[in-house]
Amino acid sequence: MRAEHLPLLTIVSAPAVHPDGSHAVVSVTRPDFDADAYVGQLWRVPLAGGAPLRITRGFRDTNPKFSPDGRLLGFLRAAQGEPAQLAVVAAGGGEPMVVTDAKLGVRDFAFSPDGTRLAFTAKVPEPGRYGTVDGVAATAEDPRRITLLQYKHNGTGYLSDQRAHLFVLDVPDPHAEPAVRPVGRAAAGREPFSAVPVARQLSDGDADHQSPVWDGDAVLVVAARHDGRDADLRQDVYRFALDGGEAVRLTDSGLGDSATGPVVVAGDHVFYIGGHTGSGREFFGDNPGVFAVPRSGGEARRLTDVETVYAADLVADGDGVLAIDLVRGSGQVIRVDASGEVRRWRLPGSAIAAGSGGGARVAVMARPDSPGEVVLLDAPEPAFTDFAAALRAASAPVPPVELEATSPDGYPVHGWVFRPEGDGPHPVLLMIHGGPFAAYGPSFFDEAQVYAGAGYAVVMCNPRGSAGYGQAHAKAIEKAFGDRDMVDVLAFLEHALATVPGLDPARVGVMGGSYGGYMSAWLIAHEHRFAAAIVERGYLDPSSFPGSSDIGWFFPAACHGDAAAMVAQSPLALVGQVRTPTLVIHSEQDLRCPIGQAERYYAELKLRGVETELLVFPGENHELSRSGTPHHRRARFEHILAWWARHLPV
Repeated sequence: MRAEHLPLLTIVSAPAVHPDGSHAVVSVTRPDFDADAYVGQLWRVPLAGGAPLRITRGFRDTNPKFSPDGRLLGFLRAAQGEPAQLAVVAAGGGEPMVVTDAKLGVRDFAFSPDGTRLAFTAKVPEPGRYGTVDGVAATAEDPRRITLLQYKHNGTGYLSDQRAHLFVLDVPDPHAEPAVRPVGRAAAGREPFSAVPVARQLSDGDADHQSPVWDGDAVLVVAARHDGRDADLRQDVYRFALDGGEAVRLTDSGLGDSATGPVVVAGDHVFYIGGHTGSGREFFGDNPGVFAVPRSGGEARRLTDVETVYAADLVADGDGVLAIDLVRGSGQVIRVDASGEVRRWRLPGSAIAAGSGGGARVAVMARPDSPGEVVLLDAPEPAFTDFAAALRAASAPVPPVELEATSPDGYPVHGWVFRPEGDGPHPVLLMIHGGPFAAYGPSFFDEAQVYAGAGYAVVMCNPRGSAGYGQAHAKAIEKAFGDRDMVDVLAFLEHALATVPGLDPARVGVMGGSYGGYMSAWLIAHEHRFAAAIVERGYLDPSSFPGSSDIGWFFPAACHGDAAAMVAQSPLALVGQVRTPTLVIHSEQDLRCPIGQAERYYAELKLRGVETELLVFPGENHELSRSGTPHHRRARFEHILAWWARHLPV
């Protein structure tokens, strides 16, 4: 794969399965260089066999969902340069109708059980902000008076002046005659015309609301509405009645477990993804799990094993739910019911999402040769779609080589090597993931494929601190960053160099982003074997995180401990030991690891005479490599490969 192949990189959404089980609908989006944006439409995938068919033609159509009776298909439609709005179309086909005009766009939605109403969440801008007053640009807005700890978020910006609230509207008949805007005499004395139904706001207050789902005639959401919410990580499931009144809290995060969503109503229970927050700020290495609370009220119970199951995603499946469990770098679909019984599917690849309807269960699986394909879970011989055909035709993916190394203390370290074509010896890139509570896997990864396509052997592993290997594995580096994690990474690198043919042990570079940027900077302060390094969106100075990072108010203390421990585990404090040529990459609007982290690190290297460059991307945030504009993603690859061509030529 090369950087110019990015427009062939298809992203397949969670599948919406029709209630009769005959077909699923997914959105298939991709980066587009001409639009410098992500474009895509909805596709119908027949489950009894046959080719998928594109069924919409919007600029970017995503997040498909069927009404429970199967009559309607809802989705989010974004025009070019505009935020996403909620659209509805007859499930049998026709012209979609947009039913919202939310100033900042719609985030999520759900059909009522009878399909006559829609609940949705949308950010509500404070008057005078975000273009609500013509002629008042962002730089001319009134000053912000901030009194909270949690007042900003990466990718969003400020929070309190654009809270996400819950709305409900009546669904228009998609076969009815469209409304006509009155003009001239007919418009005189009339109310302002609106082409969309009037939506009623159900929630208010200084809190965000997410993951809407219907429970009879009420709507459930996840929110932090409790007193003291600014100083903790707790969230709960709330029920909003359509006739107004105070929201009813169904869960009690004060007992130690918090809801994160999504939320699903199935049978007699409300299911949701949640995690442990203990006294309010605990989070490090804690596996998210599937929880359930009776619809009639009662105690919430964790249904999945706290040590071994890392649960994400959630969809209804009869009286239970389907979820994704992260296991050793790969996702597996599991079914969980209210008793806690778990069924597991093990298919080739890594599950990223699941869907269920009419007795049919469907998953989207990433594989070594595809970022995502649709498959029927219970088929005797599962048949996958082939949305990645064009990408595969342009450049055959490099298959991963799975390895397990042994750390000096006897601990196993699991990972993969992507070895380019040819006998070598190939220069080697040691790539380190972010998090640290995250994981690499063997499925298609554009970063590994681009570097392997350029002739580099890519070595990547999941050291202690990673997700998907149990909580003890993840918690092993709590308040001890740079200790066993560094030892594990180096042990895996040595094992790969010794056992995979064609790797050149004399030519090795190191790179990583976020926590991976932390570990790259930490390694080059302790090891001088690397030809060069790339430190991207790095977490480089824990002490300066509070007050600058969106997570700074709780993250460094939980990860490192007191102020002295933060300094002892800071790459910036050890910058004087660095001799390795280092490219520092950062985004201007990164609020997770603010750009000051990169600027300070770069300046310290420069002042000490270390060969270094700072590459800054305007308009981008912490997610540049995953969801940045297509032009910037291509430019990023080009600069990275140019750096390696100078310091680690193929």
